[in-house]
Amino acid sequence: MNEYRLNRLFSIACLLSIVLFASCSKKRYADPLSPAEALQSFQLRDGFKIETVAAEPLIADPVDLVFDEQGVAYVVEMGDYPGKPETGKGKGKIRMLADTNNDGRMDRSVIFADSIADATSVLPWEGGLIVAAAPDILFLKDTNGDFRADTREVLFTGFFANNSEAQITSLRYGIDNWIYANNNGQEGQIRFNRKPDAPLLTVNGGDFRFRLDRGLFEAESGSGQFGLAIDDWGHRFFTQNTIHIQQAPIAGRYLRRNPHWPGPKSSVNISDHDLVMFQQTPPPYWRKERTERRQKQYAEAKLDRQEYAEDHFTGSSGGIFYDGDAFPSDYYGSVFTGDVAGNLIHRDVLTPLADSPVFVAKRAEGETDREFLASTDPWFRPDNLTTGPDGALYVVDFYRQHIETPVSIPEDLKEDMDFLNGNDKGRIYRILPTTAKNRPAVSPNLRNRKPAELVEVLAHPNRWWRLQAQRLLLERRDLSVVPQLRTLLAQHQDPRVRLHAFYTLEGLNALSRDLVQKAMQDAHPGVREHGLMLAERYPDLLPQLLKMIGDSSVQVALQACLSAGQFTNPAVVAALAQVVQKHSENGWFRTAVLSSPAGSSPELLSTLLNQKAFFSDTTAGKMTFLADFSHIVGRRNQPAEVTRFLGFLNSPTQRKESWQVAGLTGLAEGITKAETRTDGNAEVTKALQSLENTARAEDVKKAIRAVREALAKPPSI
Repeated sequence: MNEYRLNRLFSIACLLSIVLFASCSKKRYADPLSPAEALQSFQLRDGFKIETVAAEPLIADPVDLVFDEQGVAYVVEMGDYPGKPETGKGKGKIRMLADTNNDGRMDRSVIFADSIADATSVLPWEGGLIVAAAPDILFLKDTNGDFRADTREVLFTGFFANNSEAQITSLRYGIDNWIYANNNGQEGQIRFNRKPDAPLLTVNGGDFRFRLDRGLFEAESGSGQFGLAIDDWGHRFFTQNTIHIQQAPIAGRYLRRNPHWPGPKSSVNISDHDLVMFQQTPPPYWRKERTERRQKQYAEAKLDRQEYAEDHFTGSSGGIFYDGDAFPSDYYGSVFTGDVAGNLIHRDVLTPLADSPVFVAKRAEGETDREFLASTDPWFRPDNLTTGPDGALYVVDFYRQHIETPVSIPEDLKEDMDFLNGNDKGRIYRILPTTAKNRPAVSPNLRNRKPAELVEVLAHPNRWWRLQAQRLLLERRDLSVVPQLRTLLAQHQDPRVRLHAFYTLEGLNALSRDLVQKAMQDAHPGVREHGLMLAERYPDLLPQLLKMIGDSSVQVALQACLSAGQFTNPAVVAALAQVVQKHSENGWFRTAVLSSPAGSSPELLSTLLNQKAFFSDTTAGKMTFLADFSHIVGRRNQPAEVTRFLGFLNSPTQRKESWQVAGLTGLAEGITKAETRTDGNAEVTKALQSLENTARAEDVKKAIRAVREALAKPPSI
């Protein structure tokens, strides 16, 4: 009997073990780690250490971190993710964090503002915070000293607000006194409530920038998603999901000045290692399964398309330009980017090219087969990074089990997924060299410094200090510091400091023509670039500006070309013709020329004809330039200009099939998009017939027919 019972108990135990094992084997997603356990999951570049600065229950769902001029930390919490909150019922919060015992770890949390829908980014301004919270950009301020915002102003409204992963975010204060924000290229009709009579601004396809001190706002080039890195010279780099680093080499104000030119993409992927990353976590079940299904669909449809479930960037986020003074000097200028799907932080080293205005983002030495930081914890979600006043790199960790828009996951795969699992968690880490001594939190106390002392801070080795000082000087508008700033601009050895002085003077309306001219002559190309931008305000500096089109720095040469295009006179046309001849194979220089009125004028084509060298041979770049130029001619669709252009294509020296096909193809495409038609115009009809009479090649005849068809279509609306 006892033996029977023992055997039965043994059988039951075995059965329970099998059931338990089967149950466990079906568990698809890992459990969270404690903050202490999570620290052990990090594989960090040799020579660095990582510390916990804050964790739950002090914070939850963090997506941004900034330090104001006093060194006070503000954290944005996005508790609604990935859902869409009801109007007025958002769970978003902004918290103030404090380290009350100076041990380097936050131990106090105060809610500065709550009930904010889709808050994603904050920026200190005039004693308060600018907050990106689609569809709005807000200004919050505590006016009575109780550490809670009691004023809430809607500065801008009208931004896209239907996808929390693709909305207005990544607020950054630029060296040029503009505030930049990513808009992911989303549509929007933006109203500035401080200027209610201003026309609505369309931001479709671009990002956004504004100046509250001048009441200015405009669309900016690029389509950044979540993460914006701006280097010391104002060059912008941003993240967008699978493309972890892009650059927008040409500002939006130049791309918009020619409404008849379609233009290329305003940004470019600059990574030389493309999508590859070195992930230390397995892909989640849903992503692996979804990828396999999609690949099967691609194969069945015979599409040449590849999707990856792991080891490739799919959730790039929070890219920043490291500008602190705590890391070794060769780390300054690196761009750090998190990948929330890969549970890692990637580092790029920006390398300028000798023959192109864009940079190349390369892996650093020692990181060619690994990441700067990678975690074995699949809950680690590094969605943002920032440099602190202490020079350390701070990592914002959303810490969720799942981070993905539910609409992109098949219904059957969502059955055992809780998208809110972990919404009571969140961590902030600090990365420092292992040689860094433990030190108390830095207390800048810049708000209480005198203006002259703030000017001295413009020379601080940590850019966080420099930008805070510049902003405070701009806000205070104390002109007593102008002589001190002029001395800094004229004498300081560091070109970064000279540029801060230059734009602080600009913000105080204390720049002069002579100071701009000196900036154009500066030894550093970054300062010369900005001298050129502000030279656009002084027409008498045009001769010097045109000479700089031949500058030894390709970035300066491009900016000179862009700035020259703000003027219209024969000297500008001649200079831009030289640019086309020299840089015809570079798309950014072609864009700089064609985006301007002078660079797309009939006079420019005449100048190229007279120089003869441009049309002496055919290259891919020259063909593209002519096609784009003819597109503009077609889109303007002025009978006299179209007739003149057709005559150019029919001239004995241009009767080359390649030139004619390129010109006619672009012309037809432009006419199709024109708001008027020249069909029936006698001169246009005669010129087109004359060209057809001399055409021999079938490709040319086909292109002529395309022009006729375009002329016969109704105008574009």
